[in-house]
This record gives sequence, structure tokens and C-alpha cells, in this order.
Amino acid sequence: MSQEKRDVCFQQWQAQEALAEEMVPLLGQLYRKYNIVPLLYGRALFKQSVIRILKDHRYVRKIENIELTVHDTLPLVKALTELSPGPAHIDLGKLAVAFKRSGNNDPAAFLKEALASIIGRHKAHPDDSNHQDVVLYGFGRIGRLLARILIEKSGGGNLLRLRAIVVRGQSADLVKRASLLRRDSVHGPFQGTITLDEDNNALIANGNYIQIINADAPDQIDYTAYGISDAIVVDNTGKWRDEEGLSQHLKSKGVKKVLLTAPGKGNIKNIVSGINQGKITDNDKILSAASCTTNAITPVLKAISDRFGIEHGHVETVHSYTNDQNLIDNYHKGDRRGRSAALNMVLTETGAAKAVAKALPEMAGKLTGNAIRVPTPNVSMAILNLTLTTPTDRDALNAYLREMAVGSSLRRQIDYVCSPEVVSSDFVGNRHAGIVDGEATIADGKQVVVYVWYDNEFGYSCQVVRLVQHMSGVTFLSLPEDS
Repeated sequence: MSQEKRDVCFQQWQAQEALAEEMVPLLGQLYRKYNIVPLLYGRALFKQSVIRILKDHRYVRKIENIELTVHDTLPLVKALTELSPGPAHIDLGKLAVAFKRSGNNDPAAFLKEALASIIGRHKAHPDDSNHQDVVLYGFGRIGRLLARILIEKSGGGNLLRLRAIVVRGQSADLVKRASLLRRDSVHGPFQGTITLDEDNNALIANGNYIQIINADAPDQIDYTAYGISDAIVVDNTGKWRDEEGLSQHLKSKGVKKVLLTAPGKGNIKNIVSGINQGKITDNDKILSAASCTTNAITPVLKAISDRFGIEHGHVETVHSYTNDQNLIDNYHKGDRRGRSAALNMVLTETGAAKAVAKALPEMAGKLTGNAIRVPTPNVSMAILNLTLTTPTDRDALNAYLREMAVGSSLRRQIDYVCSPEVVSSDFVGNRHAGIVDGEATIADGKQVVVYVWYDNEFGYSCQVVRLVQHMSGVTFLSLPEDS
């Protein structure tokens, strides 16, 4: 390669960096001032680095077979900041591709037509009196990730307010609790600042004042004493999973509803966001967000069932170890789980296959399942071995699943990747419920095997937050509309 060619490549990169740097504060303005969540084919653009923004633009090439750069999106971002938009989730990537293909030379005119329902709808002083108080009961792996997500979203008019975290015992070590939120061996450092109000036993994270409450039982707390009212309590302890146990939360002053971050027992509705949240009624005071595996596989199964039909199948889960297992061999009430999680693959049972039917009744009696716990700290895989009603081939199945990941109402639940080099650690922090690995897909007529990765901690926590949003009525338009 000539020196001239090398210089051109570097100059082009620097120019793209400069445009992305110019875009960053505008994306922040859209997020904080206008309550716009800017996306690029489902990937959040706000609070991202310049390099991440450039990388996400390259992702579009894999989806649309078209080159999209910040040179294409920046004019739309600039125009949108001047059009006084109302709150919405806006996929700037899809708009930029449509604008590029339209031949239109006027970004503002294009946006006025494409986003007509929100243009000029900004309220300078929005009424946030309908914000939703949220309490986290428990502060383990899921609790801390829920805290991170809720704090992150608070800057964009999300209207969910993390008001308190309940921990067991009478004298919680505030410094250690803050340290566990600040540093995570799997998910990295907290994005922001955390300070302590030790006199009042509280954390202040990115400006969010979060009360730490010590309690030994769900019904021993007066939340109203902390200015909390009509709260949704997210129980992530897993200690109580039936209506009798979880109803204890409702006896505390200031609690309106309870959400369990585990499969619910008895008559508790198991809800997978994106699938059956429509079954929630105003009378439902206790709900379950099901399990991480159920959330990962149900959207993919629904998508496949809707197009091809499913006669029956088997789900094999290759799951990272969890705190329920032992680091070294020790007593455990469950079969095999007493053996060292860090040294063994552990064959165990999973209720996820049967639990799918609670969210997707058409799958009742059609699935079996097992699980293998493996020595990785996070990210799991579900292998769906299915017999379809309508035959298909690998290319057709992959094309359909990719479209479901990009342009359907399930795009927040289903992601799609097609690379021969991806491994589990590549999906740490993925916000989707599950990621279809197109490279691994097998299809031969009615027999198909689909591999679904999922971040069993962070991806699941994102699903829980989506469910909290639905329970509290905090919803935004998603534009352009899904196909």
C-alpha cells in the first residue's frame, strides 16, 4: 500500500471521529432536554463513546447492505434538535437509511414527515408528577444491575425513580454496598459517581438519592417515612416465590405492586416483556418476570412459531454458574449442585422449557428441557432443537430471524449475530433477552437447531426494567414504527 493510500485512510478516520465528537453533545441534548432515546438499529447512542458510535454505524452494513456513517446521521441529529420533538424512542439508523435512499436533500422536511406524531410536541416544563417510585428488595447480582440500569435511565425523563434498596440485617456496611455497586468483576465499573450519606444511610449515584433500608422481613417497613409512595417493589432475593410470601410486601406502607425476578409459583402470572405483558390488569398486584432462560427463548420461539409452527422440541441450556452453587464441593440440597461450580460441568434440571407455556400458551406440552451449568461467570446459551410444521432451510430461517431482530415488535428482545468468531464473553452487557447465532443455525426441512446466546444477568435485568415500565404505565412511542 502506498503512503498516499495510508494517509487517506487515516484522514478519513479522523474526519469520522470529528463528526462523532460533534454528535455526542447533540445526542445528550436529545436525551436530557427532549426525552428522546436515540438508537441506531436498536443500539443506544446516548452516553456512548466516539469509538462505540462509529462501530455501531459499521453494524448497519451487516443488516442493510448499505454503508452508513456519521456523515449520514449527523444532519438528522442536528435537524431533530431544532424541531422541538416530544418524547420517543427514535431509531436514527433506520431514518438515516430511509433518508439516504429517498434522495431527499432536506433533513428537516424529511423528519417532519417521518416523525409527524412528535414534532413540535416538546413541553418545556413536563409534568413528572406521575413518576413511579421503585424499591429494590435485595442487592445481589440482579439487584445491583437493576440499580445501574434505573440510574442510567433516570437522566432521560424515564420517570422511574429508584428510591430505596432494602438489605437484610440491622447494620448494613454502606461502604461495602457502595463498593459492590461501583465495581463489578463481570460488568466493569459503574458509569458515573457514587457518594455516601453515612449519617442517613444513603447512596447518591449520579444525583439519584437512594435510601438504604435495613429489614429482616418484607412487612416491617414503612416506606412512607422516606417519602416513598405507591412503589413497585422488585424482589430479587428469590426467597419468596408464591403469593403468600410475596404478599408480605403489600402489608408495608407505601407499596402498590410487587415484581419477582424469578419464576412465580401458583397463580402468579409469569410475564416475559414483549410477549404477554398485555395480560397484566390493574388488579394484578404481584407479578413474576420469569427466569432469564425463559426470557431468552420465549421471544425466539414465538417468532419461529408464528412463521413456521412448532410441533415439538427440546431446549438444552448451557448456563453459567450462579451464586446458588458452591465454589468447592460442599453440601447442597439440589442434585449435583453441591459439586464445585468452578471445576465442573454440572448437569441439572431447568423449568424454563415448561415455563415458556405460561407466557406462550401455544407451546404447552411441546417442549422438554435440561441444563448444564458450566465454569463461566456470565452469559449462557440455549440450544433449541425443534420440529417445525412448515419446512424451511438455513438461509430462509436466518433471514427471517434477522428481520425479527431488526424490524419487528420483538427487536428489543431478539438480537442477531452471524460471525464464526463470537464467543460468550462477546455478549456481556447485551441488552436483548436473547441473541440468535445465525452462523450456528442448522435447518433441514422440518428439523432445525437454533442457538441463542443471552447475558443471563444484564440482558435479563433489562427485561425486568421493561416490565417495570409497563407496570407503571411509563411507555414511549417507538419511531419509525416497527413492521
